[in-house]
This record gives sequence, structure tokens and C-alpha cells, in this order.
Amino acid sequence: MIRWLIPMLAALAFIQPVSAQDRMPPAPYAYTQLDDPALEEQARELMHTLRCLKCQSQSIADSDAPMAGDMRHQVRTRIAAGESPDQVREWLISRYGDYVSYEPQVSATTWPLFVLPIVLLVLAGTVLMRRIGRRKGDDAVDDAA
Repeated sequence: MIRWLIPMLAALAFIQPVSAQDRMPPAPYAYTQLDDPALEEQARELMHTLRCLKCQSQSIADSDAPMAGDMRHQVRTRIAAGESPDQVREWLISRYGDYVSYEPQVSATTWPLFVLPIVLLVLAGTVLMRRIGRRKGDDAVDDAA
């Protein structure tokens, strides 16, 4: 009995903090728009270009996840404080990494993602051209015989 009790208590100790996060009230600007329509438009445009880290396939503007609500709150708060959308994007990228943005930037860590598809296309084109050239050469030999 004691052998099973200790692992169960340990599991409950880890489950409780996770479930507590979902019971937290949403951040004030998570579901409330800014009073200035121009600032709200800037915030909404930015929110559509940022990925929800929990949902992964939705923008923070479309997601109902608590994390997306917190990110919407951060976007609106920072834009209301006078930061530009680019400054807010850079802050979120520095905090959560490049994955948070649907508009990736070329950097020291992401350049292979931009270069590799081009290299693969050139390589595939080269292989294809060699095979086509080889077939034409074989056809010319067959015609001569």
C-alpha cells in the first residue's frame, strides 16, 4: 500500500499547479479592445501574425487558449504604451523564440531554412538534367546503330 501511495502523492503534487493555471482569470486586455480604434487595429493586425504556442496552428487572435489571451493582453498593453508593432513582435520573439511569428526573419539560426529548399531544387534540377542528357545520348547511339 505504501509503495503505491508515494507515487500517487507525487503525481498529485505535479498535477495541481497545472490545473491551477486554467482557473486564473484572464488578463484584462485578453478579451477587451483598446479604446483607440487606430491602436486596436494595429494590435489586431499584429495578433494575426503571431502563433499561439499552445494551439500551434492558430494565431493568437483566433485562439481561445489562456496563453493566447495572455499574449493578446501583452500586445495590447505594449501598443497602448506607445510601442510599435515591430517592437512588440521583437519582444515576443526574444521571449518565446522565432516560432511565435508567422513571418519568420532570416537570422544566424534560421538562414538554413531559407537556403535549403533552393539548394534542394538546384540539386534536383541538376540530377534531372543529367538523366535527360544521358537518355538523349543513349537515343543518339541507338539511332546510329
